[in-house]
Amino acid sequence: MFDLEASAWRGLREAIMEFEGRPVGVMAASDRELPRLNYDQCFVRDFAVCAPAFLLRGDTEVVRNFLIAVLRLQSTEHALEPLQPRKGLMPASFRPAERSRERFLKGDYGEESIARVTPADSVFWWLITLRAYTKVTGDTGLAERDEFQEGIRLILGLVLEGSFEMFPTLLVPDGAFMIDRRMGVYGHPLEIQALFFSGLRAALELLSGGDGLRQSVERRLRNLRHHIGRFYWVDRAVLSELRQVGPDQYGEEAVNIFNIFPESIPDWVDDWLPGDAGYFAGNLGPGRIDFRFFAQGNFLAVAAGLCGKERSGRLMHLVDRRWTDLAGAAPLRIVYPALEGEVWCTTTGADPKNAPWRYHNGGWWPCLLWSFASATVAAGRPDLLERALADAEPRFGRDGWPEYYDGQLDPQPGERARRKQSWSMGAYLYAKACLRDSSTAELYTWPDEIEPEDAFPDVR
Repeated sequence: MFDLEASAWRGLREAIMEFEGRPVGVMAASDRELPRLNYDQCFVRDFAVCAPAFLLRGDTEVVRNFLIAVLRLQSTEHALEPLQPRKGLMPASFRPAERSRERFLKGDYGEESIARVTPADSVFWWLITLRAYTKVTGDTGLAERDEFQEGIRLILGLVLEGSFEMFPTLLVPDGAFMIDRRMGVYGHPLEIQALFFSGLRAALELLSGGDGLRQSVERRLRNLRHHIGRFYWVDRAVLSELRQVGPDQYGEEAVNIFNIFPESIPDWVDDWLPGDAGYFAGNLGPGRIDFRFFAQGNFLAVAAGLCGKERSGRLMHLVDRRWTDLAGAAPLRIVYPALEGEVWCTTTGADPKNAPWRYHNGGWWPCLLWSFASATVAAGRPDLLERALADAEPRFGRDGWPEYYDGQLDPQPGERARRKQSWSMGAYLYAKACLRDSSTAELYTWPDEIEPEDAFPDVR
């Protein structure tokens, strides 16, 4: 009888990356049938999804070595010139390299990536992984080491420092996170804000000392939660309010402060959104709401305690009611709906890999089981996780752990998807562990204790 979990473990072990005789991470994929390109590198976000599988099995060495390796690759110098990583930044990926017979780990901070986009999410994935490692092993000494405390402070200096923005959210370019190709997610995408919130909560637990930095983190957490809860949340009441209050409001009493014109609300939202459900919009900025449902950001928001119990329940209810659109059988769609026609052409730059219902433009990603598992446990809906796994397991066993699936209604392994994709396997193993023991999700969830729910008014 085929053992799917054993298959996932074999695949992860095949993908382990070693440096100087020590495991330091996993390659993105161990598929040898397609060109390797950068899939032989260890991506920080990919390993963060795989880390719980190793931690829960007791293989903590690779996670510890990964945390040390990425910290040593953190930029520690002020960047005054272009094409240099800013102080505090961590690489998107790394690989062993050699120069003058000297071997070293080489990080990619975006200078080799498609479109040369800097990773805005790596620092948060590192913080989340360090917290999970500490909770599983009880090894508080690693995070308390001087170099780790300095690394955390460099990250906080990077993300908390002032900018031209007045909002508590982070401003990033298109392609700065998991959706790493042009998809119209420049500005303040939900996924980055949810990762930011999670990373700050992790940093607050990991920081030593009682200086003013802790107070700065606490204030930012409160402001960020209030901002996301008030302005990103979408339900029928919010849609009605946007249509009634009107744009071009001025002054402190303005309700529609982002100047959202009701004509910008897409037709599909009214028919698709049930009256008793809600979710966080994918992006927000002056004169703009991106009403697409972005799975990773919404699930991370639930797991991090960003939205409160009542809204968590309504969000999971949306997934339940729109299962075919959002979960299906592959098992989770990265974004709904897909961009099509002229909008697809202008927004993605006519990217054929992101054609409608493919790859990042409405494709299905097994790695999303990681955040989905955490969210379902946090929201008290393990039945949805059980359903997603039951739907997906036959495909995983048949298809050999692809990176993603394409297709609107009948998902098939992506045309350019690698098999034996590490975070597909790691996410599955973590999701199975959460289903067996819900306390497993405590590695990546936080209690809802930042602000009371009634801080979120129903209107804008």
